[in-house]
Amino acid sequence: MAWTTIVAIYFIIWWTVLFAVLPFGITSQHEAGEIVPGTDPGAPVVTGFRTKLVWTTIIATAVFVLFYALYVTRIVTLEDLGTLWGLLGQRRQ
Repeated sequence: MAWTTIVAIYFIIWWTVLFAVLPFGITSQHEAGEIVPGTDPGAPVVTGFRTKLVWTTIIATAVFVLFYALYVTRIVTLEDLGTLWGLLGQRRQ
């Protein structure tokens, strides 16, 4: 696998995990009872964005290492995925 492909796959995994991690631990202004005038009541009081970036990197790295290990050892091949998703093994009529 080319290093550019590795970087692209990691990038996609990282962004996907980021959007999964963002809502965790958020307290809205409405829930905290501290609504700042002119802002949305659903806006977070404290985002903790740096912590979320660290957790995103840790989780994305673990997912990527698992993916890469499965790819390198050929435990799961592209043909296996094609068969699982119904893309292979079908004949055109």
